[in-house]
Amino acid sequence: MENFIKAVKDMILFLSLPRITLIDIIEMAIIAFSLYHIILWAKRTRVWTLLKGIVVLLLAYLIAYFLDMTTILWIFNKTLAIGITALAVIFQPELRKALEELGRKNFVTSILPFDETKDKNVRFSDRSINEIVKASVELAKVKTGALIILEREISLAEYERTGITIDSAISSQLLMNIFEHNTPLHDGAVILRNDRIISATCYLPLSDNLGLSKELGTRHRAGVGISEVSDSITVIVSEETGRISIAVMGKLLRNVDGDLLKKKLRETQGKTEEPKAKKQFKLKEGFRRIRKPHEKKKPE
Repeated sequence: MENFIKAVKDMILFLSLPRITLIDIIEMAIIAFSLYHIILWAKRTRVWTLLKGIVVLLLAYLIAYFLDMTTILWIFNKTLAIGITALAVIFQPELRKALEELGRKNFVTSILPFDETKDKNVRFSDRSINEIVKASVELAKVKTGALIILEREISLAEYERTGITIDSAISSQLLMNIFEHNTPLHDGAVILRNDRIISATCYLPLSDNLGLSKELGTRHRAGVGISEVSDSITVIVSEETGRISIAVMGKLLRNVDGDLLKKKLRETQGKTEEPKAKKQFKLKEGFRRIRKPHEKKKPE
């Protein structure tokens, strides 16, 4: 009888919920949040296919373990460390991109005190944005291809060095002249930084995103590629169709008109609406108060 009572007590203790504190709840929330975002990130990359392959291997390992297949278990144990190292090498671009996205999160940049780019969201003035939009629209009208990169927080110095240094103020005339056919600077991309045209004829990395349309050419893939490895804004003008596209964070927005292009460029600069001109009222020299009819003129 005593053994039965002890077994019942042990069962009750086993089934009873452990004592949960506030720290435990916070810990579970952090783990759930992290796993959720890891799964979302994996589904957007090649890692999702890798995870399905890992699940198959785990099932094979469990079967070998329960059936006591010593040779297969020995192979699994010997190749585990090598496999982890190989995965880190193969998926290095995806891991690097994930860490870069983590570093660009607002909650990180607001906490780190050594972030020199803090409070530097606005990098292009309204005049520069208007000149970029004007040049893009005019180039689209005559179906002249263009690739304009607007640098933000992540430096594009390594791609800037592949081109020819310009270092000039942003103007629509200069941008249109750079991308004019049969000119020395028309091939490649133009990099803009802080209201300046820094470099032209720059070479950019091509995107290997299989989700992009097959009808897109090298110019569009280069625009998406640079947006995948940095936080830059890419304005693309198609030479075949004369349509304007925007690439941001690896995503491509196609068939953009001038108004929408200006709106998107302003949003990325933290500007939500057009600045309103302030009305200024100036008093002219010699202004005198108008006398009412019943008032007499005072002697001067």
